[in-house]
Amino acid sequence: MESEHIEQTAKEIVDAAMAIHKNLGPGLLESVYETILFRELRKRGLRVVSQKPVTIEYEEVIFHDAFRADLLVEDCIIVELKSVERTQPVHFKQVLTYLRLMDLKIGFLLNFGTAFMRDGIFRIANRYVETELQE
Repeated sequence: MESEHIEQTAKEIVDAAMAIHKNLGPGLLESVYETILFRELRKRGLRVVSQKPVTIEYEEVIFHDAFRADLLVEDCIIVELKSVERTQPVHFKQVLTYLRLMDLKIGFLLNFGTAFMRDGIFRIANRYVETELQE
C-alpha cells in the first residue's frame, strides 16, 4: 500500500475523530462512537469494515474470529476505540497485536473518554520490515 495513501487515510481518521468529539464530547458508550465514526469515514469515501475478524494460526490450529478489531479502514489502518477516563497499557498491546496478526503498518487507539480529543489520539506503528531485497 502506498505510504501517501496511508497518510491521507490517517489524516481523515484523525480529522473525523476530532469532529465527532467536538460535536458529542466525552461520556458516550464506545459502540456509539464506533458507529458514528464508521458512518463519518464512509461519508468521506473511505472503505471501512466494522468489527473486522482477526484470525490466529498456531501450530496448524486456526482460530477464526479470535479477536474483532473495531474498524479496518482502507484495508491498511486498524482503529481501536475506547471511551475510558484513562487508557491502559493493555489497550496499546491490543492494537499492536492486531497490527502484527494482520501484517499492517499502523493503527490508531482513539479514546473518546478524554476531555480533549487531542489527548486521546494515539498512532501506533508495527515494527514493519519491507520484504524487498536491497542491492
